[in-house]
Amino acid sequence: MFIEKNNEIRKNLFQLIDSLTNEQFNEKPDEGSWSPKEIIDHLVKMELTIIKGIKKELANPTSPRAKKKPIQLSTLRIVKVKAPTHTVPSSEYKRTEEMKAQLHQARMELLSLYKSNSPSILKEKSLKHPIFGQVPLIQWFAFTGLHEKRHAKQLENTIEKIKGH
Repeated sequence: MFIEKNNEIRKNLFQLIDSLTNEQFNEKPDEGSWSPKEIIDHLVKMELTIIKGIKKELANPTSPRAKKKPIQLSTLRIVKVKAPTHTVPSSEYKRTEEMKAQLHQARMELLSLYKSNSPSILKEKSLKHPIFGQVPLIQWFAFTGLHEKRHAKQLENTIEKIKGH
């Protein structure tokens, strides 16, 4: 079940950032990279975008049915995807606890959305993904965890660089 997997990924993510000071959390390892805070901000924005998209498609009577997609490929960091503009993180300084709360709030909203809709409805409608095309709504709940797992690898590398200097 995706909920357990997503919780495990989230727990790992929180353990990674809990080892950082607020200064380290906001530090960029180099000019072309995101800080740990920016990675978390991107995850918050992405999850909220997915929630908004699912809600829109649930209300759309002509939302197309789609075949299952190989969304597990999204954890492979060899495939680079430019973050959609509305999910690009802000560089504004934020405390670790504040960003963890935002991430938690987004997840609670996602779970509530999942629990308030029947799996059959979530299989009937779809939401467009920039790489996979139309993805059944039911798969987007697991996708959020896979997307987070992808960025957890990025976060690990970023923290190594920050703590290395």
